[in-house]
Amino acid sequence: MSKKSIRNSLIIIFLLIMIILTAGLFFGYNLMYKSNFQTPNNKKTLIFIRENDDFSSILDTLSAKGFLKNSKKFEDYAKIRNLENRLKVGCYTIKTGMTNREFFNMVCNGWQTPIQLKFNNIRFNEQLAARISKQVNIDSVEMINLLNDREFLEKYSFTPQTVIAMFIPNTYEVYWTISAEQLFDRMDKEYKKFWNSERLKKAEQIPLTPIEVAIMASIVEEESNKKSEKPIIAGVYINRLHKGMKLEADPTARYALGDFSVTQVLNNHLVINSPYNTYQNYGLPPGPIRMPSIEGIDAVLNYTQHDYIFMCAKPELNGEHNFAATLAEHDKNAAAYHKAYREWKRKN
Repeated sequence: MSKKSIRNSLIIIFLLIMIILTAGLFFGYNLMYKSNFQTPNNKKTLIFIRENDDFSSILDTLSAKGFLKNSKKFEDYAKIRNLENRLKVGCYTIKTGMTNREFFNMVCNGWQTPIQLKFNNIRFNEQLAARISKQVNIDSVEMINLLNDREFLEKYSFTPQTVIAMFIPNTYEVYWTISAEQLFDRMDKEYKKFWNSERLKKAEQIPLTPIEVAIMASIVEEESNKKSEKPIIAGVYINRLHKGMKLEADPTARYALGDFSVTQVLNNHLVINSPYNTYQNYGLPPGPIRMPSIEGIDAVLNYTQHDYIFMCAKPELNGEHNFAATLAEHDKNAAAYHKAYREWKRKN
């Protein structure tokens, strides 16, 4: 073979190699660096990878929701890089313009997006467990078991009856994969942060413990949704405690009855045998009758100092109350209310 033929052959081989390399680079670029994700209205979207999800189910989900521009390139990239079994459980953000490489770096390294955990307006431990399990990857059965586990709760200085007071209603940023034990630790930390020296000092001056303040706040909030009235109502019950009187709070009778649709507490409701019925027992119930809000807790801590020991709904039936310092005043207020209520019932 002549030198010229050898040179031509080498040139051809070189060109073929360059073509192959170029094609490979182009193929690799398309797989790794070219945008392959799109989201509705170009908004960031959360996706969840659960324990039982495998690569196929994740691919199916992304494809079905139209998040992938090219499912084949997504699958090829995962197989070439051997990433199919390296995806980590979690909550992740996908966005328009994301590449395959960015997606797999995120889910294989567990670079999660925190979620906003919220809870309020809760009466029972079972409701709290259900609300939490709907937002994070905690089984509701595991959560309720811990909420009712007296030995487990001892390290936090709570009981199954009082633990709901540990969960200060707010918005918390947590990872979706937080464990139940980690969540309790977080709530304990938030509880101690909430009960700062200023709040502790105010509670001591009443005097009530933080848990007792939460119990009182839960009753006050059931009595009225009028913000301006809550410190006054708190003052009524604190006056009763100081005088050694029964609280005789209607919300505790409803809680003991277990029927929250009752709008008017009657005499037969007052005799229910329950530690939560303050018509039958002195002092506070053994635990909150609902999850008290921050507003409710602060209403108790900043209660209005007055001489009232009675309260009754106003005859205007507007959700507000009349307050009285004597039984004679209270009887007068109660008569006006009952007259207005009977008239309202007659018309409706």
